[in-house]
Amino acid sequence: MRAIHRKLWRDLWHMRGQALAVALIVASGIASFVTARSAYDSLWASHVEYYRAYRFASVFASLKRAPLVVASRIAELPGVEAVEPRVVLGVTLDVPGLPEAASARLLSLPDRRPQLLNLLHIRRGRALDLSRSDEVLVSVPFAEANGLTPGRRLGALINGRWQSLQVVGWALSPEYIFEIPAQGLLPDKRRFGTLWMGERAVARAFDMEGAFNDVSVSLGPGANEKTVIEGIDRLLERYGGLGAYGREDHPSHARFIQEFDELRAWGRLMPAIFLGIAAFLLQIVTTRVVFMQRDQIAVLKAFGYGNGAVARHYLSLVMLIVAAGVVLGIGAGLRVGRGLLDQYAEYFRFPQMRHELSPALVAWGLAISALAALLGALGAVRRAVALPPAEAMRPEAPARFRAGFLERTGLLAVTSPAGRILLRNLARRPGRLALSVLSIALAVTVLVVGRYFLDAIDLVMDVHFWTVEREQATVLFTEPLAARVRHDLLRVPGVLRVEPFRAVPVRLRFGPRRERTVLFGLTPGAELRRIVGPGRQEIPPPPEGVVLTDFLARTLGARTGDVVTLEVLEGSRTVRESPIVAQVDELLGTYAYMELGALRRLLGEEALSGAYLAVDPLRNQAFNAALKATPAVGGVSMREAAIRSYQETIADVFSTFTTILIALAAVIAVGVVYNGARITLSERGRELASLRVLGFTRGEVAAMLLGEQATVTVLGIPLGFLMGYGLSGLIARAYQNELIRMPLVITEASYAFSFLVIVGAAVASGLVVKRRSDRLDLVAVLKTRE
Repeated sequence: MRAIHRKLWRDLWHMRGQALAVALIVASGIASFVTARSAYDSLWASHVEYYRAYRFASVFASLKRAPLVVASRIAELPGVEAVEPRVVLGVTLDVPGLPEAASARLLSLPDRRPQLLNLLHIRRGRALDLSRSDEVLVSVPFAEANGLTPGRRLGALINGRWQSLQVVGWALSPEYIFEIPAQGLLPDKRRFGTLWMGERAVARAFDMEGAFNDVSVSLGPGANEKTVIEGIDRLLERYGGLGAYGREDHPSHARFIQEFDELRAWGRLMPAIFLGIAAFLLQIVTTRVVFMQRDQIAVLKAFGYGNGAVARHYLSLVMLIVAAGVVLGIGAGLRVGRGLLDQYAEYFRFPQMRHELSPALVAWGLAISALAALLGALGAVRRAVALPPAEAMRPEAPARFRAGFLERTGLLAVTSPAGRILLRNLARRPGRLALSVLSIALAVTVLVVGRYFLDAIDLVMDVHFWTVEREQATVLFTEPLAARVRHDLLRVPGVLRVEPFRAVPVRLRFGPRRERTVLFGLTPGAELRRIVGPGRQEIPPPPEGVVLTDFLARTLGARTGDVVTLEVLEGSRTVRESPIVAQVDELLGTYAYMELGALRRLLGEEALSGAYLAVDPLRNQAFNAALKATPAVGGVSMREAAIRSYQETIADVFSTFTTILIALAAVIAVGVVYNGARITLSERGRELASLRVLGFTRGEVAAMLLGEQATVTVLGIPLGFLMGYGLSGLIARAYQNELIRMPLVITEASYAFSFLVIVGAAVASGLVVKRRSDRLDLVAVLKTRE
């Protein structure tokens, strides 16, 4: 081993504490990159392969009822590759062990022809025996949540008649990787699922022989989706078509793409923060090493080592630190990424989801880390190479001091000697001070953003489940019923209050923009389901015009006072222009509202779609039993179950994410404070030893040493609060989708938590450096030359 190589390993061992701190920050950046990138690469590959292998359709449409010959006409449209007509209806279930009534989406499977689209993956059990009418396949999440192993039976209210069904297998479909009920926002694995039954059995039960009420279409290469959708709408209009839509508007696929885009954005932001801080720390560490080793550089050059060898020596030092961080980061990223993917596997259901680390991803991680190392070390290496041997043998010229801003203000005159030393050292290196403050501020920013997610989801829960939706149960009817059903519901055991509603699918048009949504007709003076505007003020449902959620209005490009075209997608398909009378900032879902009577006049009928109920909690058992026996009930949503579903999906994901951010922020704080204090100690060792000899105590010397880092921390925290608030605002603007809109809210508790974590990390790293300063060998330090 050459002498310069032995020197490399000795240098690395001598600065092992600083090297470890920098390596941990590099590891955090690489881990966040590998975690996010490997997770979204795996998710993307899984969904692409799943859609391809199981032939996920490209266009979808629902309708009232049409003969099968219409499906043949759809197949003749230009660009259409395959057509899958079927029967899809809602049913009520009596699940063993579940006190409430469950609901399900029942789909027919072809028994006279092969299935062309949306093929099923049998996870457990077997396929249907299509000669039997009592066998069903059950969606995997619903089956797992209720223990519906193959061979078990459950009751189903099919078209007003109870039927005992046998579960023969668990199935997954590319249509329902994210399974939510109709008009729902979140999954409820215990109370909602998907069932598949033979086509003849479903058709006989619902009087749909030779007919269909739902169709899926795949497109050929080069097909124009918009043209195909328009053609399907024309063909299905006379059969009660509800409007065809493409894959991007499919609820399951749209939710997947939203989550994927958010994960990809985080995979870019977090590594940039950590590797930027690592580059800064490498710069000051390498600069200090070069400064301390001027005479060694001279000796190396005197013994024949050229500029290239010296440059490679210091670059190798930096690269070894970064390489250690990369190895740690890839290992941690794989582990965390695998855990994140497991969490997504409960959220999105695929037949197979492999977590893989591609060579390209490793190459990207190495390239990003090498770039950070070069940016950090290049300046110091350039100075090392530029030093002539004769000049390097002499100590660096002492710094030139002159009266500065602090002296001119007179502030130092009233400051203790220790305080003057501290302030002057900070003022001598404003660039390093600014970067150190920025690094601490970034750590605080990461913490504030992590806590912001918890604050935001708590506010969403508070507003949606305690202010907007205050009912204990929501009942959906199998089909719109006459208004007298309200009185029937009041006779159900345990029901205290009934607020009926009408919900119809509509298409809103404003200029060239179109959006599908659900229009709700709500009871005036409602207490259970309210329209809540800014400041949580209740807005009564308007007798004329419509109320839109802010997100829906922005999507249309409309505002209050504008007139939108409202096209009802069922019944007589009424088209009417209606003014927007108000906008509401609801945080979950995107809907339109009007007064129930106004919607009835618009539709020309008195029917109701469902009702919001207040239920006596002491009579829940009787209430659930009564609903299970009511043929007209197509589904029941319980408020407590919706809250649990919200906590198990959105809240759990963000809580895990916040925990990771807290750990990463602590790494930043420790790395910045520890490195700053160690560098100060190495730079000012002689000065501190002289102060000890002059009579300063260990505590006073430590206060001067750590006072700089304390100042950096104190200055960085408020800046981090501001940056965290600003970044949270940007995130709040990014998290605006059809499922959830994240409000911008950061509580005092979150600021206090961020403050305590950063201060705790700074104190812990400061104590480590203080211990080292207490053990200074005064004689040895004072013998060192200037």
